[in-house]
Amino acid sequence: MRIKPKSPREALQPEPAPAPPQRSRHVRNPFVILINMVITLTVFGLAAFGGALYFGKQKFEEKGPLQKEATVVISSGAGLSGITDRLSGQGVISDNLLDEWIFNLGIRFYKNATKLKAGEYAFAPGVSMQEIMTDLVEGNAVTHSVTIPEGWTTAQIIERVREHPVLVGEITEAPAEGALLPETYTFARGASRQEVLNQMKAAQSKLLAEIWGRRTEGLPVKSPEELVILASIVEKETALADERPRVAGVFVNRLNKNMRLQSDPTILYGLYGGEAWLKDRSAIKQSELKAENKYNTYQIDGLPPGPIGNPGRAAMEAVANPSRTQDLYFVADGTGGHIFAETYEQHQANVRKWRKVERERRQAEQDQETQPATSN
Repeated sequence: MRIKPKSPREALQPEPAPAPPQRSRHVRNPFVILINMVITLTVFGLAAFGGALYFGKQKFEEKGPLQKEATVVISSGAGLSGITDRLSGQGVISDNLLDEWIFNLGIRFYKNATKLKAGEYAFAPGVSMQEIMTDLVEGNAVTHSVTIPEGWTTAQIIERVREHPVLVGEITEAPAEGALLPETYTFARGASRQEVLNQMKAAQSKLLAEIWGRRTEGLPVKSPEELVILASIVEKETALADERPRVAGVFVNRLNKNMRLQSDPTILYGLYGGEAWLKDRSAIKQSELKAENKYNTYQIDGLPPGPIGNPGRAAMEAVANPSRTQDLYFVADGTGGHIFAETYEQHQANVRKWRKVERERRQAEQDQETQPATSN
């Protein structure tokens, strides 16, 4: 086939553009359009969610607005929203809807909404939301304490617990004398008074079982309860830790020889009970010594019917493992300690020395009172 040559004019004319391809029927399908729109929205949604998640995480972990240390009390049963309101109200987290929303979602994201613990919390300046969450979940609350001196009666201990300003609730069950362990006990704000007493009772039971299990064989105390009775007497006879085993040894020796204990503190407890150690103990009156008294170990054989206070660990350890001596007597030496003796004659000589020291001390006090004041 012969190709017809173009004229010069025709050669200068542009070739016509090819026709566009025919649009696919699938592209015009409404279902395809919907799918495309869903995919597009999903991509944008995921991008937005990722951005929001990143932003929220940054806010949750960043330094908070608190300028100075703050103490916040979280009440039991407050719930997440109540806790959030309390924190924002005291400036621990920012008081705006966005930060409160981030704090709430952050707690829920870590699945800790039901793990937040009540208590009194001290938050440092700049504490982050994440650090707040950690403290509330772990219960890192501010702790308070009460210290019980060794030898106190249960009545004295109950009074101290009752007066503590942080503890709550009434004491519904008074423990028996000797059933509490003198020690320092810590607790969070809102703990009940009965709970603290129960803690002291449990500590005493546990320690007593341990001490009883490692006691010296052949002691004249036949039960853990008798050990506590004798330890309570040892506790009131000396305040010196290194003397307790020797004082315990004296009482053990006397019990083994069927001698009366003749301990002055037992007289006072028998007469005044839980208030005994609030009385003047400088001298026992003859009327007190002779008064009928089931605790008075000058009148009764063996141990009194119960403890005369709550002994500490050292006194109970001393009774369980007393010093091995022949001592049967002791008397104050005027310096806070005691002089020990094996025989009554030695003891009487020591008593005479002690009385001389007492007379000299009283005379010195009288001389000081009568000495005229000097002027400058």
